[in-house]
Amino acid sequence: MELVLTGVTKTYPNGVKALNDVTLTIPRGMFGLLGPNGAGKSSLMRSLATLQAIDSGTMTFDGIDITKEPDRLRDVLGYLPQDFGVYPKVSAWDMLDHLAQLKGLSHRRERHELVKALLVKTNLWEHSSRRLGGYSGGMKQRFGIAQALIGNPKLIIVDEPTAGLDPAERFRFHNLLAEISEDVVVLLSTHIVTDVADLCRNMAILAGGKVILAGHPLELMKGLEGRIWKKFVTAEELEVIARAMPVIAVRRVAGQRLAHVFAQTKPDGDFLAVEPDLEDVYFQALSHSQQAA
Repeated sequence: MELVLTGVTKTYPNGVKALNDVTLTIPRGMFGLLGPNGAGKSSLMRSLATLQAIDSGTMTFDGIDITKEPDRLRDVLGYLPQDFGVYPKVSAWDMLDHLAQLKGLSHRRERHELVKALLVKTNLWEHSSRRLGGYSGGMKQRFGIAQALIGNPKLIIVDEPTAGLDPAERFRFHNLLAEISEDVVVLLSTHIVTDVADLCRNMAILAGGKVILAGHPLELMKGLEGRIWKKFVTAEELEVIARAMPVIAVRRVAGQRLAHVFAQTKPDGDFLAVEPDLEDVYFQALSHSQQAA
């Protein structure tokens, strides 16, 4: 079971090329699609969810041609979009029951057993009679996963699911995603690097509608070993360093600027070697992509 994208291209009527020859093979488990806002992530998610047509290329999942057989794909798809809205005056139970009916679950007893199981799985059973308008952001996202799991989908797409969540809710959501990804393909689209670092066995970085890097997170980090260096700098020092070598990120640590640079050998001065993390991989890929453009 895998999702295969080949040469996927999408240009909107205003001339924006949202997807440019996207080619990826996404296996079973959690796959992270990482990129800045405007990279084309949501355009790809909507295309895979059959909400918009692509201009060219192919998308197949487990023998299904998504472009030619959208109804077959929808039968095995669970989708949590970036802007997941709820009816604020409806309870979680009633809303999930209604969505299950729309999915074709007409037998009342079996449907109610499923609704209860999903609410328990997402840790919402004790709040099932509450109106959705009273749910916290994290609870709404967990309800979003509950509705996405109706019908035992084989492909689950979640678009920016942890944006705006507090650390505790993000932790709960991470555990839920990890649990459901064991036997299906879960495509996680996000601009939050730690989401991918914590959850994903495989990943790709999207920028300007193109895949600029793909692979296993640990292998990608290993590929930068011995080439990332750090140094606390002033604003003036940063300008000088940026003219001499690629500065891939500037982080704030205890109120000070900590610059991470990319160099094949140790730069002059008091730079220290850094054990690369996924943020270094991400920012180096974006920096290299911008330089090549």
